Amino acid sequence: MNRNSEGVCIYGRGGSPEPPAGDWVNRPYLMNLKTSRLILRPFRSQDIDLAAPLMANPDFMRFSLGVFSREQTAAFLEKILSWQGQGLPSQFAVIFRQTGALIGYCGFFHHHVDGTDEIEIGYRLHPDYWNRGLATEAAKAVRDHAFADLKPSRVISLIHPNNVASRRVAEKNGMILEKETIFREFPSLVFAISRQQWLAIRAV
Repeated sequence: MNRNSEGVCIYGRGGSPEPPAGDWVNRPYLMNLKTSRLILRPFRSQDIDLAAPLMANPDFMRFSLGVFSREQTAAFLEKILSWQGQGLPSQFAVIFRQTGALIGYCGFFHHHVDGTDEIEIGYRLHPDYWNRGLATEAAKAVRDHAFADLKPSRVISLIHPNNVASRRVAEKNGMILEKETIFREFPSLVFAISRQQWLAIRAV
């Protein structure tokens, strides 16, 4: 599993299992999410030319297994597009509204953690956009989309214990530390928020 410097993780380079079915199948997943500074849109096949340099950047890929080649990035993008084609929640391309630049991604990954199928909010931004609150802005938009439109019972974030920035984002996203585990050979902190907790936050 690869872990990002502002967010949580992506699937390992060797590929990933198919996401679980259940309530997430056949729901529309081609909508755009908008915040004050960002547009989160579905990925497109032509995004490979923008995504490949990002994923070859060592800072962008911090807390990961290493940088991706163009071929590995293409395989990652193909998986995302496959999920979109099946109507499964996946990753959004994160666009900085001021310039129209693709600066990273934020969205959903599907994991089996300690015997349980989980939906994870994962994200990664170009280092030029760190420390601006943009990761939190994107993660909150994805969290709200999940609970308002897709209605899972909960979502999680898997965070390396040394990834202080990611822990802060999870906490600002209303998530609570549940436990520490080993996930795909990495020590991981499991942060989570339930739909009921989200509803309570919205009611305040």
